[in-house]
Amino acid sequence: MSIEIKKAILDKIKEYNKIFLFRHIRNDGDCVGATKGLKEIITATWPEKSVYIIDTELAKYLEFMGPEDDEVDDTEYAEALGIVLDTASEARISNPKYKLCKELIKIDHHIPLEAYGDIIWVEEERSSCCEMVVDFYMSFKDTLVLNNDAATHLYTGMVTDSGRFKYDGVTGDTLRCAAELLDVGVKTDILFARLYLEAFEYLKFKAHIYNRMQITENGVAYIYIDRAMQEEFNLSLEQASACIGNLDSIRGCIAWIAFIETGDEKNTIRVRLRSRFCHINGVAENHNGGGHACASGATVYSKEEVEQLLKEADEVVRDYKANNEDWL
Repeated sequence: MSIEIKKAILDKIKEYNKIFLFRHIRNDGDCVGATKGLKEIITATWPEKSVYIIDTELAKYLEFMGPEDDEVDDTEYAEALGIVLDTASEARISNPKYKLCKELIKIDHHIPLEAYGDIIWVEEERSSCCEMVVDFYMSFKDTLVLNNDAATHLYTGMVTDSGRFKYDGVTGDTLRCAAELLDVGVKTDILFARLYLEAFEYLKFKAHIYNRMQITENGVAYIYIDRAMQEEFNLSLEQASACIGNLDSIRGCIAWIAFIETGDEKNTIRVRLRSRFCHINGVAENHNGGGHACASGATVYSKEEVEQLLKEADEVVRDYKANNEDWL
């Protein structure tokens, strides 16, 4: 089935001379890599086409991937094709002008929350949306051009969304797609340095996290990052949110959660949920969020909601441990 959908997407890209690429709010390596990677493939294949990524947000740790395109007049969208990548629901599309496009395509690997777009290609078993873009290229190698810039962008998204190829969902196809990119000449030593080298001050923040983290009765590790902590260590919201990765290696904890105060007028608390073996997305969906089975995001607005979310996550872990033996 997917080859027919991919062929329909290719035909639409061929048809339009103006294309806008969109991604989700609170961007990450996968949505940035997928949009930038697909843009490079399209422009390398058809230099006469105009392809735009217009977004006001770019996470600081991804600035090495290059700037976004300048704003254009709204009339430019009217005869254009829009492609939304890595975004399950319309509410999470970062640039609302996607609605102005003549036709819309959705390419995504999240659990489908809603159907939108004229052509929809969703494969939730994929480890990243970038993997889908590489698969798209590999399906039409006789037509499409993959240059080093495209390969680097796409490899960035694959690496970050798969946890360096260690998360559930990584398959032989994932590694075959990665190999296709490496054959083009991705410089992994430079890329990994850009992604994972940390400032001395951030290392002190990590030490602070380990001193402050807590564990629920059944094995949910969690940390609450308030505004005072962010100011003490001079952290951006992205850096504070990234602390979730520091809780992923505790024996007996098969779910881990970070709560990050945003300091906005709504007292919004950003929530990042991760798990091993058990599925945590249902908890996120109960609290203004969603995502993958083992990697989701949510939003709460009070300490009471924090406690409720933790209670629900603890029950998920309790039930999983009671009915399964394959956890550590």
